[in-house]
Amino acid sequence: MKRIILISLVLLSVASTFAQKPSLTKAYNFFYDKDFVKAKEAIDLCVQDEKLSAKAQTWLYKGNIYYFLANNEYSEKQKNEAYQIVYPNAPIEAYDAFMKSKEINSNAEAMDMFTAKDALKQLYPFLLVRGSEQLVEKDYAGAKSTLQKAMTSYEMDTPKFPMNGDIYLYYAYALEYLGEKEHLQEFYNKALEDGSTNPYVYVRLIEAYKATNDRANVEKVLHTAKSKAPNEMSVRLAEIDYYYWINDSVKAKSLLQNIPVNSITNPDDLMNLANSFIRDKNYEEAARLLEKANRLSPNNFVVLYNLGVCKYNISEELFNHYNDLAVSKTNDAQAQSFKTQSEQMLAESAQYFEQARILEPNDLSLLNTLRAIYARQQSPKYDEIDAFIKKLE
Repeated sequence: MKRIILISLVLLSVASTFAQKPSLTKAYNFFYDKDFVKAKEAIDLCVQDEKLSAKAQTWLYKGNIYYFLANNEYSEKQKNEAYQIVYPNAPIEAYDAFMKSKEINSNAEAMDMFTAKDALKQLYPFLLVRGSEQLVEKDYAGAKSTLQKAMTSYEMDTPKFPMNGDIYLYYAYALEYLGEKEHLQEFYNKALEDGSTNPYVYVRLIEAYKATNDRANVEKVLHTAKSKAPNEMSVRLAEIDYYYWINDSVKAKSLLQNIPVNSITNPDDLMNLANSFIRDKNYEEAARLLEKANRLSPNNFVVLYNLGVCKYNISEELFNHYNDLAVSKTNDAQAQSFKTQSEQMLAESAQYFEQARILEPNDLSLLNTLRAIYARQQSPKYDEIDAFIKKLE
């Protein structure tokens, strides 16, 4: 009995080894039968083989298999929104494989398959979708890499399906999130040149020009934005911010008065409008708008941080009122009321800063403000924050 078991185990081992032997023919046959998942499993073995991985044909097969795998998955997603993409990086794998095949032999061909040259210039829609998903996933480095590939694919030939600037727009977003701001003007301009009608392209381009103190181009882009989208809220808010930027607060305030504040529901517009009120030192109105933005878009660092700033400044204003009355001793009850409200606002400020800290735990500006708050409150948390800041420094 033991001998029979041992022979069976040997046979199973041989069969398993044989089944896992890399075979381009097997990968091609699965591809031809449109069983792209099994074709993927077969070609993945081939690219790990030293001899097969040196052949352009191997990488051409992989590129086509992953291309059609991605195509099938995205087709299913279009039919059924609940469908879960199993191989999200298939477009990236396809692009890299085609590039590898082209590098080894640019003339490699296979029956019923795309050549690398023909396939590469068709991959950009899949790469754009994947890059935008990576932005949502906060994989900004990955998004940048994927969208670079999308741009290369898009620019290889006259695109069959124009993307209307989206590739360049999302690439610029990735750069912003990564703090790589030196090329923002280039790619936001490319988005416009490619036909983008997204008003946020103008808004972000204005900010990019402001960062380099290029007033002439700020005014040029703002003029274009107003002519193309005069009633777009983001453009109107960008104009208000421009007048604050050039220190014309009178004009900024007059435009601000015409904004239908209560009808705004876009979190980004609410944040930008709140910034105008912060510039005007109207912290209560700014806080009201930011609280609305926080309800609509929770866990946004900028919203939470600015809410902390507003509540902190409201606390300071209330404390100054308390101090004035305490010194003059004209109304003790009112003075105590101001003091209580000030302490409440300070506590709320700390809460918002702590929520923001979860998202950006090493932000020194936030940490220093929290330390100052806890010092005022004589809180035991002061020592914790102080020690953490010293480690970072």
